[in-house]
Amino acid sequence: MIKSIIAWFVVFNEGPSIMTLVTEIPFFWAVFCVIEWLAGKRKLLYYMITNLLLTLLYFTVLMYYKYYGVIVTYHAIAQADKVTKVGNSTYSLLDPYYLLIFIDIIVLAILVYRPKYKSIRQSISTKPVNRKVLTYVFVFSVGLCLFNIWPNRASMNENKQAEEMGILNYEVYTIFADTSGDDEIVDQSEITQDAINELKGVAPSLNPQYYGTAKGKNLIILQMESFQDFLIGLKIDGQEVTPNMNKLVNETLHFDHFYTMVGQGTTSDAEFVVNTSMYVPKHEAATEHYVDKALPSLPKLLQANGYTTATFHTNSVEFWNRKELYPALGWEKYYDQSFFGDDDHVAFGASDAILYEKTLAKLTEMDQSEQPFYAQVISMSAHHPFDIPEEKYHMTLPEEMEGTLVGNYIHAQNYADYELGKFLEGLKSSGLWDDSVIMFYGDHQGLSLYSLKNNEKDMLKELLGHEYGYTDMFKIPLVIHAPGVTSQATIEKTGGEIDIAPTAVNLLGISYDNQIHFGQDLLNNDSNVLPMRHFLPTGSIVTDSTMFLTGKAFEDGTDYKLEDSTETTEDTASEQQYLNALRLLQLSDSYVKQLPDKSTTTLITKSGVE
Repeated sequence: MIKSIIAWFVVFNEGPSIMTLVTEIPFFWAVFCVIEWLAGKRKLLYYMITNLLLTLLYFTVLMYYKYYGVIVTYHAIAQADKVTKVGNSTYSLLDPYYLLIFIDIIVLAILVYRPKYKSIRQSISTKPVNRKVLTYVFVFSVGLCLFNIWPNRASMNENKQAEEMGILNYEVYTIFADTSGDDEIVDQSEITQDAINELKGVAPSLNPQYYGTAKGKNLIILQMESFQDFLIGLKIDGQEVTPNMNKLVNETLHFDHFYTMVGQGTTSDAEFVVNTSMYVPKHEAATEHYVDKALPSLPKLLQANGYTTATFHTNSVEFWNRKELYPALGWEKYYDQSFFGDDDHVAFGASDAILYEKTLAKLTEMDQSEQPFYAQVISMSAHHPFDIPEEKYHMTLPEEMEGTLVGNYIHAQNYADYELGKFLEGLKSSGLWDDSVIMFYGDHQGLSLYSLKNNEKDMLKELLGHEYGYTDMFKIPLVIHAPGVTSQATIEKTGGEIDIAPTAVNLLGISYDNQIHFGQDLLNNDSNVLPMRHFLPTGSIVTDSTMFLTGKAFEDGTDYKLEDSTETTEDTASEQQYLNALRLLQLSDSYVKQLPDKSTTTLITKSGVE
């Protein structure tokens, strides 16, 4: 019970209450009744195992919430193997007092299994059980569990659902809810671009502005690890945190109401969304759920129009199942750890310095061909928990910031920006800058609102001039350079990662009419609605003026201003926008599920070697 109270204290805004007892204890009773029914001589062992399993579940709930802001379910637990590959990132979320929930297991194991306590073990194992009483207690306990679950099934907000049901009841409910039947599949004939555009309020132009103005140019898309928009223009003690991005923004288009749309797969999900213009799946990472499908994608579309394609990432291609993702997306080549090596290791692979140096050489080589190319470059040095070696620091922070998550984040992004600056110089000196459309965007949030300590929130408040909130967390930059097209401008149109591909193909003069996509060209549309599928309750959306978070339903949801994350009752999201967003997600899910399986003969080469 103490363990459940700790979990409630961390996860739910109002902490534990009498409802904690009402919702959690009946589950314990039901499980213990099963042990009493079935266990024989090793009853005490079964109690110990049950205690350990429930403790591990509560611990997982704590750790998952600290980053993702929602209650973990069996879908995420199935991806536990990824934890071992991002150990430092995971361990940094750990508050030492979380480990206290394991103390009883250790103490009891030591005490109970010492020889002097043998008689106690035997007494517990042979103690007779009144099966009639046991039956009454079990039926009563299960009845209470169902009473807690049943009325709260319709809640859209998973955290509120778990709070009303109880954490353990919610975990069991999600299993049965998912196995009782798949979500309704919309027939392929109903999933048309016109239907999608109508839901989004998009009116395609017969003569879109900027169409083909960069025709024949290369396309380079740079995905910047954990880069949030508030970094742009930020100064600390007179020092620019991202001087090179600041300079870039002053020369190009900067979309400053642009949002991440990733799910459980974070960085790899960003790769999926940007290259397919479709939403991530409901539960799992796209790299685990969609890679068996023949996905319509930006690499395939550009290849069909005479482009060569390659993607660059210093991590191993096996991580987050990219070995399956890349053929599904249609990349001709990928360059991973086997190409970049592991020298100057930062985070999970070679540093951004190595990434940019070797990538620039390869891009210059690709540019010698008569064919234009599309390259996606994925930086990684600024990955959570932002553990940059001190010799790579390029700015001095106030003493109170050093050693904090916020301070480490600033140092990591300042280093990433330093290496980005050298890459930009290389692009310009090689001629690639003038011969390419280049798009820069952050992949996902770096500073999770759920994992910040109070003093770190105070630091951000001082830096931003307002409380750090939801819109600050999910807002990432999109910066576009297109030779002869773009000039310095800050654009406040709402957009998301799903809109990158439609915007790019318009500039390149390539038709997107025959490929289903859920994004829109940001240069030719003034209004947008973005379904936010992960990190927030189901049904949450971003509109042109607010970020809306559902309550139990639409009616008790909350709107936050895009500018400063404060709650507002003006220019709020409409119920129709909310319903349209849910429908868009359903159409996207249905579309992918009905795609043919990808060809087993798909060719993908590594490091340029057939």
